[in-house]
Amino acid sequence: MQKKILPFNWRPELENRAGIDSIDNDFILFDNPIITDVFDYPFKVDVTTAIICIKGTTRGAINLKPFTTQAPCLVIVLADQILQYEHFSEDFSGLFIVMSKRFGDSLNLREQFPLALSVRANPCIPLNDEELEAMLSYYAMMKQTVRIKNNPRRLEIAKHLTLAMFYGLGYEHHKPLDTEQKSKQGILVDNFLKHVQAHYKEQRDIGFYADKLCLTPKHLSKVMKENSGKSAGEWIDDYVILEAKALLKSTNMTIQQISDELNFPSQSFFGKYFKRNTGMSPKTYR
Repeated sequence: MQKKILPFNWRPELENRAGIDSIDNDFILFDNPIITDVFDYPFKVDVTTAIICIKGTTRGAINLKPFTTQAPCLVIVLADQILQYEHFSEDFSGLFIVMSKRFGDSLNLREQFPLALSVRANPCIPLNDEELEAMLSYYAMMKQTVRIKNNPRRLEIAKHLTLAMFYGLGYEHHKPLDTEQKSKQGILVDNFLKHVQAHYKEQRDIGFYADKLCLTPKHLSKVMKENSGKSAGEWIDDYVILEAKALLKSTNMTIQQISDELNFPSQSFFGKYFKRNTGMSPKTYR
């Protein structure tokens, strides 16, 4: 199956802007925010992006989890996550650091620093004045490194500077969560969503997840509805549809390939499922 996430879908937006520095397609820095409708639909990103928000606010969702930022802060979106930006305030100002998947993988982030353990759940990191100053210094050093075109080691330097940034932020802002502070229902909701995130491509049956949590499907749906506002089935459908929308918009996969990727018995069945949940066919949405 040919599956290709369209790389740097928003790159044409950047090429007409000033203040862009890069090391090939592996590491890109730019000072101007994207304040267009580029992300007005769910988009499966093929890069890791760190946004140093200096001024203003943003609003959106990462893997269905809504977020609102208030500067100063740092937002980290990991490769293969599904991003949707809904709003940039008119006074927004920020610095963007874009890392290719290859570059991100070379950092071994999951093993190297505590930030990786919880950044998926908490992608927005508030910064105090001292931390913002440190981030701005990091960005300035990175820009200086990237601009030395004749340095054959500049990608390696970028790697170590990036690791230093993550090490510095990781300890204070992403400590292990204290599960004792959560109710039993809250823990159950979290565990259910973790299972859905891991298996929604293969399993859309509530019974599968209920068995994982040693509950009846009826009780699981009741707990989810009371504590999250959505039933278990609605959450499963939301994850499947989000993935389908992202694949339709940000890959070159055919509708049949997307149907296969999401383990539907046929393209026709996938089309009916998609239309029932969105009000339009996959072809119309694309």
